[in-house]
Amino acid sequence: MKPEPESTRRPAERAIAAALVLPGSAAAAASDPLDEITGLATAAGAVVVDGVTQRLRVPDSHSAFGRGKVAEMRALAQQHRADLVVVDHDLSPSQGRNLEKDLGVRVVDRTELILDIFARRARTRQAMLQVELAQMEYLRPRLRRMWTHLERTEGAIGTRGPGETQLETDRRLISRKISELRRKLKEIEARAERQAESRDEPVTVSLVGYTNVGKSSLMRCLTGAQVLVADQLFATLDTRVRRWPLRDGRAVLLTDTVGFVRELPHHLVASFHATLAETLRADLLLHVCDAADPDLDLHLRAVEAVLAQLRADAIPRVLLLNKMDQVPREERGVLLDRHPEAVAVSAHSGEGLDALDAAVAAWLDAWSLRLELTVPMSQGKLLAELRRTAMVESEDFEDERWRGRVRILPRRWNGLASDWQRAGGSFRALA
Repeated sequence: MKPEPESTRRPAERAIAAALVLPGSAAAAASDPLDEITGLATAAGAVVVDGVTQRLRVPDSHSAFGRGKVAEMRALAQQHRADLVVVDHDLSPSQGRNLEKDLGVRVVDRTELILDIFARRARTRQAMLQVELAQMEYLRPRLRRMWTHLERTEGAIGTRGPGETQLETDRRLISRKISELRRKLKEIEARAERQAESRDEPVTVSLVGYTNVGKSSLMRCLTGAQVLVADQLFATLDTRVRRWPLRDGRAVLLTDTVGFVRELPHHLVASFHATLAETLRADLLLHVCDAADPDLDLHLRAVEAVLAQLRADAIPRVLLLNKMDQVPREERGVLLDRHPEAVAVSAHSGEGLDALDAAVAAWLDAWSLRLELTVPMSQGKLLAELRRTAMVESEDFEDERWRGRVRILPRRWNGLASDWQRAGGSFRALA
């Protein structure tokens, strides 16, 4: 009998989750401070075997956590034979180095963990370049931590030599690599902007929200797109754009991009600017949230903070309370009273999708110009462009001229008005 073949897959790493809760931090307002770091570790492929939480006024300068809590983590790591400790806090290079020495296992902080998840999920060239840039930005100030075996202090007597030379060489190589990655990403972003300008659909609507709130599921329901839907953090990294036909005959472009988390590392915001630029180009944002999330209000504030960081907070938006099928009926009224402007939907059951369609159509009407237009019938190409960018309410033909009443967004009409006048057309605003 042949022996069973051994699996070549690396076993999942066993992790201890550690949350440092500081006054005024987002973790302090969370119902479970360990929930998000546990979800991030699981998304990175680890198995969280235990967790600890410490509330401090300020992080300990030596290792972020107090001595007693470090001893507790060390005991838990030994008890569970853990491979690493994941910390829901950004550690300084010295704090990370000291904590690893004290615990005897590898330590991964919040930013490093998110970068690892992004590296696993990146599929397109753009996403891979963005992840690499963020990793280089994170690594640059931490090079000395990697060179602690040299035990040198830069510039001190007796320390000038190969160690310092190699460290400076690595820093120079990383800086050069960062410049190269930024150049490549600018080229991709410029190409994306040109593609966006060439789109002739009437309006762009972007799905934004906290990670794992069901944005991709909603996109699949609305557009029929076969996009990845998974119950895990950061399932979507790359921007997806699909055509969404509304029930009144108009169509919009619907985009789905990376989800946000509280205290999203600035390295990621900067590196993923080309991806997040789809949000900046949107005419309307659909802010999707998980209606059944106990930390709903906290996550709403986190998304608003990231939008402000992207300077996208001035773009009009509609709040969507997704996953309403998971909210007990006796709690729905209270939730809707707290967010009277929201549209309640469920990508799973289809509840509220008609109301969402109507809300987007109503927004289009409210923000659109109503114009009466005329143009020679010979301008077929211009008329075709008008039909793609506006809603034609009525039309007729008289004396070799086309006459119609339309609704069109100001930005779209601004791009069309000069061509319209050159073609011998006329227009007047309607009430």
